[in-house]
Amino acid sequence: MKVVELALFAVIGVAVIVTVAAFSKRLGIAAPLILVVVGLGLSYLPGLPTFTVPHEVILMGVLPPLLYAAAVNVPVVDFRRNFGAISSLSVFLVLFSAFATGLLLYILLPDLDLAAAVALGAVVSPPDAVAATSIGKKLGLPPRLVTVLEGEGLVNDATALVLLRSAIAFSAGGMSSIWDGVADFGFAVVAAVTVGLVVGVATVYIRSKLHDPVLDTAISFVVPFLAFIPAEEMHASGVLAVVVAGLYTGHRSGAAFSAQARINDSVNWHTVQFLLENGVFLLMGLEIRYLVENVDQSLLSVGESVGIGLAVALLLILIRFVWMGPLILLLRAKVGYQERRTNRFRAALDRLNEQGPKNERSRRRVDRREDLYRRRTADIRQLRAEGLDWRGGLVISWSGMRGVVTLAAAQSLPDATPYREQLVLIAFTVAVVTLLLQGGTLPWVIRILGVRGVNAAEDQRNLATLLDQISDAGLKILEDPPACLGQDAEVDPDVVERVRQSTFLRSELAWERVKALGIGTSPTPQLQYRELRRAVVDAEREALLLARREGHYPSRTLADAQRLLDLEESRLKPRLGER
Repeated sequence: MKVVELALFAVIGVAVIVTVAAFSKRLGIAAPLILVVVGLGLSYLPGLPTFTVPHEVILMGVLPPLLYAAAVNVPVVDFRRNFGAISSLSVFLVLFSAFATGLLLYILLPDLDLAAAVALGAVVSPPDAVAATSIGKKLGLPPRLVTVLEGEGLVNDATALVLLRSAIAFSAGGMSSIWDGVADFGFAVVAAVTVGLVVGVATVYIRSKLHDPVLDTAISFVVPFLAFIPAEEMHASGVLAVVVAGLYTGHRSGAAFSAQARINDSVNWHTVQFLLENGVFLLMGLEIRYLVENVDQSLLSVGESVGIGLAVALLLILIRFVWMGPLILLLRAKVGYQERRTNRFRAALDRLNEQGPKNERSRRRVDRREDLYRRRTADIRQLRAEGLDWRGGLVISWSGMRGVVTLAAAQSLPDATPYREQLVLIAFTVAVVTLLLQGGTLPWVIRILGVRGVNAAEDQRNLATLLDQISDAGLKILEDPPACLGQDAEVDPDVVERVRQSTFLRSELAWERVKALGIGTSPTPQLQYRELRRAVVDAEREALLLARREGHYPSRTLADAQRLLDLEESRLKPRLGER
């Protein structure tokens, strides 16, 4: 394909993605579902060439930035609290599903050895959380459900790809026993976590020293590849290294990066994530025609391959449902165990406090344990408030759609693998069927079960309470204004009062939003102030555009004024509780 044709197809692809995403919001259907159907329809247009993308492009060019974009937005605190559920679904369920699926394929395809069958099982075992989380957030799923699905989507790819590599090596005679595979898996995880942490720490430190947003953005774009490439060269999991680097970066961004860097990161990576994940689903639809046309009908027909794919999809759905029942019971029991353990920890702390600290070192040790106790208590309170019940378990069970990794990993099977073309078609069948069937009906499942978790009024009340807490801490430094400024000169009391009042106004506005959400009253004074201020900024923007047309001011002056108005407008944009 020529460069001009490639560029043209890229432009058309972006246009299709944006158009579908815009209309999907009106239709109430997740964009990935529509894009697969649109891609399938476009692939049969007369004159359109068949599409196939080398799996290396997806695994090395698309997957690292896609996972990094998701990881930086996952709160580490929520990930830690739900680590048990996430690890169960993303590691143990993936391994069990891969071997169960491999056994089914081994039975159905006589010329396929067990290791190669397990390799395809690894390909189809990891769900893609893109469609599920987009639907869940739109319908207001409980935050814990969304966190579990996002965390599962981050880690299960690493499990599947490491298992795929081990299965291919075992099939080719590169491993002599199952214990070699276990050792390879363990090394891949430990080395990947180490590489991810090293890259995360190093890049966060470097970016924290930069004050140029362009340089900071440039480094942020290469972070996923800095983690992925060394890990893969060490025969570790590059995917897991990227996830660890992303989680660390997202966790440290609040303390290490400037506000401008965080805003840039949010916009840039959301855009990257939007284009890549939707582009892959469009590509999935476009490639189906190529897969069908390249199947050797004499070995195994297209219909038989699709039938096996349907059987595999059904098995995966059943396994996920069966897995969730015991997992829900285990998670409930774990919360009770953590509560009893925390109570014993509290009793031990009380005994230490009664004895009193012997020296400064022991006092610091007691303070650290008090912090640990408060964190454990907060974990238990959150897990109790957002407990996973049978309805949440059903939603997670029905959220097993396959996607990006299945698309790329299927095409990475060695050419010498028996039934290779048919196996790729089976994998695509599983991905498309689960995406359209489960993704298309997931909103109905959520509505029928009555799963609701996001309470706007309660969220706003928590925000107002938090703002009061941090405002109290902020106002305390105004007790000594010269110390804040690093000067000995006296500070004008009017200036101090102005700073204090601006802090009060922010908290007051938050509580007014709580009142507006709770009883639906008419706009409160602070909301009216924001609406009037937005109207003033709109009028000022019109005057600025007029001044630009008249040309009385230099372009640099107009640009400075534009930035000031943009900053003010972004600060005044409508928020939760505003009309």
